[in-house]
Amino acid sequence: MPHIAFVGLGSNLDDPRGQLQRAFADLAGLPETQLLARSSLYASAPVGYLDQPDFVNAVAKLSTSLTPQALLQALLNIEHQHGRERTFQNAPRTLDLDVLLYDDVLVHEHGLTIPHPQMHTRAFVLQPLLEIQPDCFIPAVGPATLALQGCQDVSLQRLSGDSDVV
Repeated sequence: MPHIAFVGLGSNLDDPRGQLQRAFADLAGLPETQLLARSSLYASAPVGYLDQPDFVNAVAKLSTSLTPQALLQALLNIEHQHGRERTFQNAPRTLDLDVLLYDDVLVHEHGLTIPHPQMHTRAFVLQPLLEIQPDCFIPAVGPATLALQGCQDVSLQRLSGDSDVV
């Protein structure tokens, strides 16, 4: 039986818009997986390490038969194919893919926490998520709409020219 998963996408190096467009295609090509929806692209300021270019972010909705662990491994493989290098925390990156939600499960394992532990504090995750899933509920947190209200001080800009349909 397929599961519904949401994946956060981000990039701020080597043509970030192009990186995300190619990543959407890569997600659609995963085995046992269908890309159901994709958000618009959003520009956001970096978090943590501030001396780097702004990011382009988005969220994808997937139907998948992959386990959460197998999905994470597939995302790591896509990041690698896009030239992702992990030099230090919050470093600039060609592509960042995060499992945000997987059905309504809670996962706390080495290397994988679902829901994503910071998603409820990040407008660049919540706004695109709500664009494609307006009634989104984050397990152990609550409605994503309420979480977004706590993020209003974050600067976020929807980029023009990006379709929000698959």
